[in-house]
Amino acid sequence: MVFLQSLIVSEIVPYNGKQLSSLWAYRTWGVKGDSIVGFRGPCDIDFEDMIDLEDVLSQSAIYSPDMLHFIVEHFDHDLEKGVLRQRLLINIIKEILEFHGIRTLRLGDDLYIDDGKLSISIATVTPVSTMIHAGLNISRENVPVKASCLLEAGLAENRILPLAEEICRSYASEIEDIFLARCKVRGGG
Repeated sequence: MVFLQSLIVSEIVPYNGKQLSSLWAYRTWGVKGDSIVGFRGPCDIDFEDMIDLEDVLSQSAIYSPDMLHFIVEHFDHDLEKGVLRQRLLINIIKEILEFHGIRTLRLGDDLYIDDGKLSISIATVTPVSTMIHAGLNISRENVPVKASCLLEAGLAENRILPLAEEICRSYASEIEDIFLARCKVRGGG
């Protein structure tokens, strides 16, 4: 039984926020069911496509010339569980980066290197699922906030997609472990 499918896309895919719509992985890549998709591409989100109302109200632009993106979809409607999964994904990313010698600080659902913001992340609900987007700056040129990035932190260019694969595999494994942990506990009474 496959609990969560994982796909790494090798081509450049621009992210504009519209990808946080139900069945995106299925419509775009043929991946049906719970999934995590990793890809590289620029990020430029118009205000009308922003999910985070805080960013809209503060008119905070979201832009990066080059990011490593992850889009997760789970077919349930529990936004709180979606936010918990978002935090799990961010913690997995933090652990893997630190394994590779990139020390980060997690504040909520954001990662920082020193005082530069490395990531963006959001969880949302669609008519049929909960979805998560997380993006890591590969470059920080023209990013509208004080930012950090993977290349300046020491990650080699040729390690970007292998890093994505490692993160996707770890997230999928953790989701499977959580499911199986639920299935081995004897009820009380």
